[in-house]
Amino acid sequence: MYKETVLPRVLEQVVNCKDDLAQYYLMDCIIQVFPDEYHLQTLETLLGACPQLQPTVDVKTVLSRLMDRLSNYAASSADVLPEFLQVEAFSKLSNAIGKVIEAQLDMPAVGAITLYVSLLTFTLRVHPDRLDHVDQVLGACVKKLSNIPKLEDSRAMKQVVALLSAPLEKYNDIVTALTLSNYPRVMDHLDIGTNKLMAMVIIQSIMKNNSCISTADKVEVLFELIKGLIKDIDGADVDELDEEDFKEEQNSVARLIHMLYNDEPEEMLKIICIVRKHTMVGGPKRLPFTVSSLVFSALRLLRQLQGQEGDIVGEEASMTPNKNFQLLTQIIESLSAVPSPELALRLYLQCAEAANGCDIEHVAYEFFTQAFVLYEEEIADSKAQVTAIHLIIGTLQRMNVFGVENRDTLTHKATGYSARLLKKADQCRAVYACSHLFWVDDQDGIKDGERVLLCLKRALRIANAAQQMANVARGSGGPVSLFVEILNKYIYFFEKGNKQITSSAIQGLIELINTEMQSDSTNPDSVADAFLASTLRYIQFQKQKGGVMGEKFESIKL
Repeated sequence: MYKETVLPRVLEQVVNCKDDLAQYYLMDCIIQVFPDEYHLQTLETLLGACPQLQPTVDVKTVLSRLMDRLSNYAASSADVLPEFLQVEAFSKLSNAIGKVIEAQLDMPAVGAITLYVSLLTFTLRVHPDRLDHVDQVLGACVKKLSNIPKLEDSRAMKQVVALLSAPLEKYNDIVTALTLSNYPRVMDHLDIGTNKLMAMVIIQSIMKNNSCISTADKVEVLFELIKGLIKDIDGADVDELDEEDFKEEQNSVARLIHMLYNDEPEEMLKIICIVRKHTMVGGPKRLPFTVSSLVFSALRLLRQLQGQEGDIVGEEASMTPNKNFQLLTQIIESLSAVPSPELALRLYLQCAEAANGCDIEHVAYEFFTQAFVLYEEEIADSKAQVTAIHLIIGTLQRMNVFGVENRDTLTHKATGYSARLLKKADQCRAVYACSHLFWVDDQDGIKDGERVLLCLKRALRIANAAQQMANVARGSGGPVSLFVEILNKYIYFFEKGNKQITSSAIQGLIELINTEMQSDSTNPDSVADAFLASTLRYIQFQKQKGGVMGEKFESIKL
């Protein structure tokens, strides 16, 4: 009765009344009052009336409300979905929207895009598996946008963002969105600011859903989508950018790089090359953020190659560790344009450790050479030098790939630089850290007790010099804590069985510290006092422990 009598008669009255306000109100009444299943079965009749309404009627809102109502009906139960397929709801709505947009030539962009957003929401709820429908809606939107010279209406821009966000929210998987050919084309119509915003939404979706993008083609499409974040787009005002926002954007890109992964080394290498191609054009401000992630991705590939047994043959021959290290060197060298020597030095040392793991001595030596060159030529700030030399010493201590000659050369360099730091206290700490280069606690590790003792004696001399300088400059002794730190090193090597470190040397050092503290009673140093007290308690504890260790410590008188 509704289909054959009620609806046609009502629509006839609506169309004939010619009053735009009344038409809009009555159409809205029909949509809101009659049940969903009625609308579904009479979709053609209802949609057929829309182009016959007055040109001034807000048809887009009428259609949007109809689609929203049907979308909610589809979402309410899976049992009703066959009805939608039976009446071909999507194609009817799609055609109706096309006709309305064609008929109303002066319809603003925001109106047309709002219709497409409603249609997309509808198809995502009714036919989530039909990606071709989603792409068709995006394609129609591209067609409409391409007729507009420049999209400047902020409301229209918001609707485009809603259109692009809908598939991400529905599928919770960017990989699905990457298969939509019209998705990047819609993004191209956004202004620079909104494009960046949308790129951030895409990255956040990947992070939230822990999506792994595992093919080079999809990585290429993804980087095309987020190009607003990875390079300066023509016409963008670089100076306008807020520093905090910029850091957040670049850190997001850096995190994204870790989500691009494939277990197949060949595909992984392609992914790394694509990421490198896109990030290297980012300019000196962006490189410090992205290069680190790229280096660690390449190091992960290296560990993959290591884990594969047998010889690498055929196509995979292009992925030998040596080739990988060449790629790493090129990536790190790009930081010279920034310049960012501290970061480059850390990355070179990281690569040296990887070369150590692969047992390739000449490559590890080359990375250390690069690190030392950076230290000599680029790092001028005294604090940065202290950090850098401790990083170099720490990394070198863990290396077991070097032969005697290479190790001696690098160790000699490290000890030389340690003794040439600006502040005496920094010199002292770096020199006693070098003692660990001559005593590595592995079964095949180097154990050169004499050179350990030489380092510790040299550190003591520097600590004495620091004390005397403080006396001359301030009329009071410098910090005694340096002596207590050296005492701790003596105890460490004494425990490890270094024959050159004797109990009498430790005894003498304790007496020296006590003398220094008494002579400088005018300026008590509570930190050094507590440090010494803890150290002496430890010696006492070892004495009481008994056994071999107890006997060793027995001769130290406190």
